[in-house]
Amino acid sequence: MDIKGLMDFIPGPDFPTYGHIYGTKGIHEAYSTGRGIITLRAKVEVEENKKTGQESIVVTELPYQVNKAKVVEKIAELMRDKVITGASFVRDESDRDGMRMVVGLKKDQMAEVVINQLYKHTNLQTSFGIIFLAVVNNRPQLLTLKEILNHFISHRRTVIVRRTRFDLRKAEEKAHILEGLKIALEHLDEVVALIRAARSPEEAKNGLMSTFDLTAIQAQAILDMRLQRLTGLERERIISEYEALLKDIEWFKKILSSDEVVRGLIKDELKELDEEFGDARRTEIVESSAEISIEDLITEEDMVVTVSRSGYIKRNPVTLYVSQHRGGKGKTAMGTKTDDFVEHLFVASTHATFLFITNFGKVYQSKVYELPMAGRSSLGKAIVNLLNFDEGEKLATVLTVDEFVENKYVVMATKLGRVKKTDLMDYSRPRSGGLIGVKLAEGDELIAARITDGSMDVFLGSDGGKVIRFHEDDVRDTARSSMGVRGMRIDPGAKVVGMEVLGSQNTLLTVTENGFGKRSLTEEYRSQTRGGKGVFSIKTSKRNGKMVSLLLVDDNDELMMVTDKGKLIRTAIQGINVISRNTQGVRLIHLSAGETLIGIARLPEEEEGQGEDILDPEDFPENEEDIDTSHDTES
Repeated sequence: MDIKGLMDFIPGPDFPTYGHIYGTKGIHEAYSTGRGIITLRAKVEVEENKKTGQESIVVTELPYQVNKAKVVEKIAELMRDKVITGASFVRDESDRDGMRMVVGLKKDQMAEVVINQLYKHTNLQTSFGIIFLAVVNNRPQLLTLKEILNHFISHRRTVIVRRTRFDLRKAEEKAHILEGLKIALEHLDEVVALIRAARSPEEAKNGLMSTFDLTAIQAQAILDMRLQRLTGLERERIISEYEALLKDIEWFKKILSSDEVVRGLIKDELKELDEEFGDARRTEIVESSAEISIEDLITEEDMVVTVSRSGYIKRNPVTLYVSQHRGGKGKTAMGTKTDDFVEHLFVASTHATFLFITNFGKVYQSKVYELPMAGRSSLGKAIVNLLNFDEGEKLATVLTVDEFVENKYVVMATKLGRVKKTDLMDYSRPRSGGLIGVKLAEGDELIAARITDGSMDVFLGSDGGKVIRFHEDDVRDTARSSMGVRGMRIDPGAKVVGMEVLGSQNTLLTVTENGFGKRSLTEEYRSQTRGGKGVFSIKTSKRNGKMVSLLLVDDNDELMMVTDKGKLIRTAIQGINVISRNTQGVRLIHLSAGETLIGIARLPEEEEGQGEDILDPEDFPENEEDIDTSHDTES
């Protein structure tokens, strides 16, 4: 019989605390290889309050070695930290009738989602390791289920044979004595006369041995026999006992001479154990099934993810920020402390996977819907509570990944102008401590990363207003821990501020720290070999300040801009003129004294009529020569 056939009789472990074993894969691995990990789950039911209609999750059985009080405490902690938001209360209702732990659900919450969250974050689901390690012939050995059974049967056979040999020896010894007593009873008068005539026990013993051809043991047994055994009843008992012993001896010899009889004894003894100690199975084995994905229950919508300089992160729907004309004052995207400001802005769908890439070149992973939702003016949550950052590590960029597939690459750029390209699949298995994305030289840090298909052009821009364009074939595919190659040559003290890869967009937007920007056709940027200084894209005059970012856009896009004071403005790209390279551009956002633009992001154009215009006429500065209103549209 193979392992699958044996599992029909031995389906899996049975734990005294009941519960469920979730799936049979771990059991089959353990039975087949000697090692395996099984998943244990609590038994949960969903009850509905007939009066209020509210549902509750009731736990009546826990996995093996799980403490109920600690589970209740953990659930309360998760509710307090808003990790589990669908539960309203948790309490222990256990009594003399059994265990009962109740988790109340909020209105309109799906029980399956909260149950999956409980399984994920608490010990209502645990792993239990199996290892079939045993000492075989004085050596430790890892065994399969069939090998265990074979060794057990061999052990039982050894026990039965050794036990039978012992019983046979004892039976033969006792039969030998009873045979002597039987001879004495048959010649009772002569035995009594011989003993009475003897001067000593030794003389009587020798006389019995010589007269009746007895052994020393038999003769001694006759001398030790009590007089009461000479009665008729005792004499019959001795004869009956002797005959029974002869049958036992015959049976013992049959056992020792037949392996088939030994196997029958093994079966019979196991059946006796089953009848005496066997009880109904406690732990139920359930087939694993596809869990209800939280992602499937979350509405897909674009989110604005903001990160402050001091490390606070949050997300808000894009629809929270309505469209304005360029030159408006914007709307607050994140509340900030006096010494803090919004440093990064990203836009992505709630269903997307985020690759968080830090300035240290490390890569972390999370779903967008797993990020904390907070009010528009709130700080959000400290990013160190979400990702295991090292000291001094901070977020540099985020990549949106719908699916990890072959023939996709991650292209990264550093502050000192180095670029590297790595296969996207190399980042498909994240670690809690992050994956190494790029090896950095001293004083360098990662500033941007993009996903490419292997046939795209790369744009790098420096704070001096220059941009270089080269094909990604110039950057060979290397391992995650490599340093990459030179992408752009920059002057001492300068730095690269952005990177883009050419897709369907036909214009390049460059912006400066004083709120000015311009669009130029991508065809104006000739393709060069990597490692050059590039060409001027925007003037970095005193009016403009240094270039802070670049973005590939087209007329159907909208632009989000964010300042170091936490102000955010959303405007249509088509409101920004397409002009030639090496010009100063137009004002994109009106900044207060001491305020600077620090980041931009592109998002799809909203459908017509969505949102309301919050623009005030006073937001337009009078007599501003640098503002081009020819492309302004009605709100």
